[in-house]
Amino acid sequence: MTAILLSLVVKYQLQGVFIASLISGIILLLCGIFKLGKIVSFLPLPVITGFTSGIAIIIAFGQINNFTGLTCSGESTIEKTISYFTTEQHFSLVSFLIGSAVVLFMAIYPKKLNRYFPSSLAAIILTTIAQLIFRFDISTVGEIPKSVFLPDRLDISAITLKQIEGLILPAVSIAALGLIESLLCGASAGRMKNEKLDANQELIAQGIGNIVIPFFGGVPATAAIARTAVAIKSGGVTRLTSVVHSVILLLSMFLLAPVISEIPLAALAGVLMITAWRMNDFAVIKSIFSKKIKTQIAQYLLTMLATVIFDLTFAIFIGVLFSLIMFILKVSDMQITVADIDPKRIGSDDETKYADSAVVYITGPLYFGTANHLEEKLTEMNITGKKKIIFSMRGVPFADASGVQTLQEIVHELSKKDITVVFTAIQTPVMEMFDRCGLYGDVGDNNFFWSTDKALDYLSREN
Repeated sequence: MTAILLSLVVKYQLQGVFIASLISGIILLLCGIFKLGKIVSFLPLPVITGFTSGIAIIIAFGQINNFTGLTCSGESTIEKTISYFTTEQHFSLVSFLIGSAVVLFMAIYPKKLNRYFPSSLAAIILTTIAQLIFRFDISTVGEIPKSVFLPDRLDISAITLKQIEGLILPAVSIAALGLIESLLCGASAGRMKNEKLDANQELIAQGIGNIVIPFFGGVPATAAIARTAVAIKSGGVTRLTSVVHSVILLLSMFLLAPVISEIPLAALAGVLMITAWRMNDFAVIKSIFSKKIKTQIAQYLLTMLATVIFDLTFAIFIGVLFSLIMFILKVSDMQITVADIDPKRIGSDDETKYADSAVVYITGPLYFGTANHLEEKLTEMNITGKKKIIFSMRGVPFADASGVQTLQEIVHELSKKDITVVFTAIQTPVMEMFDRCGLYGDVGDNNFFWSTDKALDYLSREN
């Protein structure tokens, strides 16, 4: 988000940021109205968990400077990490001790008391008092604005069509980032609270917020997983949390600005370090690794690493793309087995009655991705001496034209060899595709049965 906004400031000044915020808000509002929030349901659990863990790492890493007094430069996490070793650094022992004290304080703070008076708030109050008394030579929050209406804010009369044209793509990027980040934040928060996210309501609220905020001089906003996690871990689990949070911030800005400006950044860093640790859903992470399902492990690790190394939007893209590829490979795994008929299992004492019959069991989707596999397998199958073939397709959930056409060619080849072909247990969507592609008409209505035993009974009577 920051990278997009900075580029807009350079090219369009602050007005460009405000206009882009307005447009992105309208886009998000429309997404909510047209119920596009369900996109979050297509995100696998390991991807959401990996995203949350990645954000936790970013939050913790982003507080190293405040925690230690060190400095870094660069845009990516890798560049920042390298800069710690390539530039001259000045370690602040006081900052480190304050940050460590906050971490230790929050770690041993009684859980029962945390419900009524959050450990993070207690730690901030104590460290601020210490700063006011001892005046440590460390970084603090600094000056806080004391006006709701900033001098620079959206001016509707100054908007031109040329500006809108140039800001459409950045606004779409802002909206996409806001949508993904907020829905993932909501999904993560929902898991923390064991509550289902109303994704469309979230998008409507965020859209309205981004439409209104530029009129006050604000920049585009999304849900913040860091503050959300702090709120939930502190016991705030209803919408009133956001309302109280906003009111207290507003009152603090007017009434407590001199005090808040003295809060040590090292103390805030300590709070966020603990928050980052607690954000990780360790129960789910343990489940992912303990089950030893390689696909889930890869989804989690890829999303987490991509979130840290690249950016949030790209990380989700990688996680979902990998999930789709794995899903396609999995559903493309068609299983084909050929079985002779055991007369005893169907109540017959005649050992030779079904000697010329075989059942071909097909499991998996019948589509272009499995058509070649189907042809290879059926070409290789041992049907020497068989005059009757039953295709049992109960395990085929769907079919497309390519798959049906391949099966149709196989049926024609078998018919040329005077082999009778019948089908059993065809699911409705597959039967509809058979009919549309002409296979149903070629085979004939009499050669389709609900079960294999019915087909065998028919074939025995045909003798």
